[in-house]
Amino acid sequence: MPQARNTDHDAHTHLSQAQLSEAHLSKAIPAEDRRTPDWEITLGDGPVIATAIHDGHTVRDSLRQWMAISEADRRREEDPLTGVLTTVGDVQVRVHASRFQCDLNRPRDLAISTNPADTWDLEVWQTAPPQSELEQSLAYYDRFYTTIGALVDAMTARWGCVLLLDIHSYNHRRDGPAAAPADPAANPEIDLGVTTLDPARFGDAVARFARELRATKVAGRTPDVRENVRYEGGGHFPEWLHATYGDKVCAISLEYKKVYMDEWTAQADIAVIENFRAGLRHAVDAVRGEFLRCH
Repeated sequence: MPQARNTDHDAHTHLSQAQLSEAHLSKAIPAEDRRTPDWEITLGDGPVIATAIHDGHTVRDSLRQWMAISEADRRREEDPLTGVLTTVGDVQVRVHASRFQCDLNRPRDLAISTNPADTWDLEVWQTAPPQSELEQSLAYYDRFYTTIGALVDAMTARWGCVLLLDIHSYNHRRDGPAAAPADPAANPEIDLGVTTLDPARFGDAVARFARELRATKVAGRTPDVRENVRYEGGGHFPEWLHATYGDKVCAISLEYKKVYMDEWTAQADIAVIENFRAGLRHAVDAVRGEFLRCH
């Protein structure tokens, strides 16, 4: 006669494995690198990382005096509230610093923009910041990539491969608050940037992921979810992940159209944000098994 399962023992064993996993990550990412003025990393047990590297709005006090860009213009070109969506990840990375202080999604030599053509024709600086300020911003850039490298090293060692959600948003009313929005044919509500992942290994998972995003209504409608519509690549961050880790990382760059807010007033529609988050959670749940079987 088969023995009854000791469910208390099973629960204890599962808890111990989760605790061991988090302890492994905590050793790789010490507390001082998890909570900084510039970012916050929340550790958990599982193979899914969710990042919001353009969510932040803060700028160092010592750097503000050199800026020409207004706070309203800066906020409009950031990705407000994308950090809310990172809660779907087992590990969550939310950047507090503004992309205009230093852009983590650009190569190091372009991370501090001096050309308005790179910033939607906005003048970021009154005059060039002093070298000491530039060095401080680049030190932040280097520390971020070192920290994320240690995180991904630890997680790929634990799981074999990981799913990384690189979450962003984009403006679709650039002609002004009273003008017509951009053509929906070229601007899906969710654009999945999947040019840097291995399609042979992860193509099926991406297709399931997209189907689940479409299956969750947004403001009562089926959202328009497509792949690689607006950008040829997701930017430097996913390109760096692919170059460094190859098929150990499935990086999906999600660009959410700012239908969840008024990009000119920054007024948010909480219900739409929650719809997007629910859809993203369902999509993660649908593909999680793929990343639990990598070893």
